[in-house]
Amino acid sequence: MLRERALQKLIYLWQAFWRPSQRYSVGFLMIVGFLAGVIYWGGFNWAIELSNTETFCIACHEMRDNVYETYTKSIHYNNASGVRAICSDCHVPKQWRYKMLRKIAASKEIYHKLMGTLDTSEKFEAKRLELAQRVWKDMQETDSRECRNCHQMTAMALANQSRRARNQHDSAVVGVADGDTCIDCHKGIAHKAVHLDLEDEEDILEEEDDGGFMM
Repeated sequence: MLRERALQKLIYLWQAFWRPSQRYSVGFLMIVGFLAGVIYWGGFNWAIELSNTETFCIACHEMRDNVYETYTKSIHYNNASGVRAICSDCHVPKQWRYKMLRKIAASKEIYHKLMGTLDTSEKFEAKRLELAQRVWKDMQETDSRECRNCHQMTAMALANQSRRARNQHDSAVVGVADGDTCIDCHKGIAHKAVHLDLEDEEDILEEEDDGGFMM
């Protein structure tokens, strides 16, 4: 009995939804619908862009007291040219489809915020390398797409670079970089250089394999 009543209500609502209005013209309803769509789309994009601001990114202490602190000491924050790259320049794609996918993926951070996964500096430091490796992996898979929003190989004045940088970039320009991408050489460019800890571990393992000392 209850199921039948619920079904009847659904049928009534469905028919009412599609029933022509006796009060307003079709043109009026279309105009109102169009304006409502514009307002919704504008509000949606405004909210998305708001979430890309530096103020939003460092609103929580996990970001402000950890990664933001090291970022302010980097060349991306303060440099001779006066051009500053903020969080979203490096971590949020410009293309709409990839931007939405990134926002969806980032929504799980709300859960970790509520659970206090990184609510102390000690917890963050314990996870810092793991978090960095996730970002490195993403950037490798996208060929450092966000880096290329600002840096273009073809626009580089290689003659003004150091010999090592010139050789690396020249190889990348001609396509013989063996699949390497920006992040492979530029880990730690904006945050704590935790990749150096990995390199130290690799050196120790190599020495052990060569019959060297053990730590």
